Amino acid sequence: MTTRPAAVVVLAAGEGTRMKSSIPKVLHEVAGRSLVGHAVAAAQELKPDHLTVVIGHGRDLVAAHLTETAPGVTTAVQEQQLGTGHAVGVALEQLPELDGVVVVTYGDVPLLTGDTLHALADRHVADGNAVTVLTAEVADPTGYGRIVREADGAVRAIVEHKDADAQTRAIKEINSGIYAFDAAVLRDGLSRITTQNAQGELYLTDVLGLARQDGRRVGAVVTDDPWQTEGVNDRVQLAAMNRELNRRVAEKWMRSGVTMIDPATTFIDVTVVLERDVVLRPGVQLRGATEVAAGAEVGPDSTLIDTVVGPGASVVRTHADGAQIGEGATIGPFTYLRPGTVLEAKSKAGAYVEIKKSTVGAGAKVPHLTYVGDATIGEGANIGAGTIFANYDGVDKHPTTVGKHVFVGSDSVLVAPVELADGSYVAAGSTVVSGTEPGELAVARGRQRNIAGWVARKRPGSKTAAAAEAAASDTGDGDKGEQP
Repeated sequence: MTTRPAAVVVLAAGEGTRMKSSIPKVLHEVAGRSLVGHAVAAAQELKPDHLTVVIGHGRDLVAAHLTETAPGVTTAVQEQQLGTGHAVGVALEQLPELDGVVVVTYGDVPLLTGDTLHALADRHVADGNAVTVLTAEVADPTGYGRIVREADGAVRAIVEHKDADAQTRAIKEINSGIYAFDAAVLRDGLSRITTQNAQGELYLTDVLGLARQDGRRVGAVVTDDPWQTEGVNDRVQLAAMNRELNRRVAEKWMRSGVTMIDPATTFIDVTVVLERDVVLRPGVQLRGATEVAAGAEVGPDSTLIDTVVGPGASVVRTHADGAQIGEGATIGPFTYLRPGTVLEAKSKAGAYVEIKKSTVGAGAKVPHLTYVGDATIGEGANIGAGTIFANYDGVDKHPTTVGKHVFVGSDSVLVAPVELADGSYVAAGSTVVSGTEPGELAVARGRQRNIAGWVARKRPGSKTAAAAEAAASDTGDGDKGEQP
């Protein structure tokens, strides 16, 4: 059975004061996705007719985030945080008359999965429940509401820890606060609950009590994975969730054919895609929309953000953001690929190379100590060590085009805009300010002149002067005394 809910309501209005942050709690990230983003992703797997997120604290930031990451989701604003029952009521006020199942979940339970929500909704319908609660059995239930069951397994009551006697506190099954409701039961219950409690709030759990009073059945589904019911309230819990979710993501990819030399130092966002026979070495971070194709190796000590790596490529000690790395390309070590970088098949970006908004053609090489910006480098070209693509004049950025099989000598400066034609050369140490024709050699440097006797005159008594005098004596050369 696959139950399609009439609605899913995600409660995400709380301030999260224990996070001690100017950022709304639900916007803090776990494994590359916001807390509320995880909640929405799980809810979307149910394909509900309506998906509403209740927002409050930091509403503008949360709403903007949802608009960007989940445009089909609607929001409802809880002006004052008057309890979970009040929050769900705010959501229902913005929805049409519902008929069917309404699932209520939270914006701070990042490990909750769509499969678990499916199981909750399906059991709710199969058992004919008015309300079904997701529960978990934990070793230490201190602080949680306990699930008290009837002999037939139905839920008789949910007793908060502070209200529980010793016998009830011994129960290990806890309330997650995640529910499936019959829409009519939920609507009726919300109209009847009151604020007659210590906090003066409208509690969603009171709807369960009313359903029981009315003779309706309240059921429960026990998850065998208590992590899915864990919320995030402070930075310590946030870090714990990151570790656990990363462990699960790593395990998933390893079971899919990815090799990780040290999973404990490998961090992979939930949005990353890996193919078989990828090898990830220690110290790797794969973030955002990064994709790594079959047979590629990444690491050690590399961070790839929104970067696509082609089959069989090698990426070593590299920071790449928004780059495309072609099949069989070799990158690193100590390489920085900035947004807009495209490295085509079998190209190379070597040690201490920085590339920005440029294309390096198939088989072309930028081996070491080079900055490339706003450039197009043709197939088979070779860029010598220490070359600078001078693309910025202080106001505007300008392009450089290097043709096929061009050879640029070491320590050259290409002052954009400039175009080097196919098959041309640039002599080492040149500052190139105009283009070349095919097959030309560009030489743009002053002619060398050696000034004899300069050290003896300008650095008398120095170690260099003594060394020069000794060397001259050994060779029998005299000081011809050429004047500058």
